[in-house]
Amino acid sequence: MSEFVEVARLSDLAAGTMRAVAVGDADVLLANVDGRIHAISNRCGHMNAPLAEGVITGAVVQCPFHGARFDVTTGQKVGDAVIAKPPGIEKAPPEMMPFLAKAGQMTAKIATKHCVRYEVVIEGDIVKVRV
Repeated sequence: MSEFVEVARLSDLAAGTMRAVAVGDADVLLANVDGRIHAISNRCGHMNAPLAEGVITGAVVQCPFHGARFDVTTGQKVGDAVIAKPPGIEKAPPEMMPFLAKAGQMTAKIATKHCVRYEVVIEGDIVKVRV
């Protein structure tokens, strides 16, 4: 079993915020939910987008790419990806439309998986994670 690794200062992670950290080869999302620090994979279980670039509301982070949602306290998927027409698509050249339609159809078929959850310990002002 791996050891806990220092990844951040508690004082740098205000309630309601999140940030990405590297723990060895793992890309980890730290999230402060009501003063408690949680750690899950920073990679969306749909198409691997960085969750830290998304939005957190309460204990749920929404992926910035297709909107899949995950509970940061458990890593569980709480909402599938939503494939919508991107803004400005009507301005795309007509010859691009078949390609874009096919890409949307293929993307919609990709299953969204849960995120891995990691153990967190707090020692004073130091946040440590075990992957």
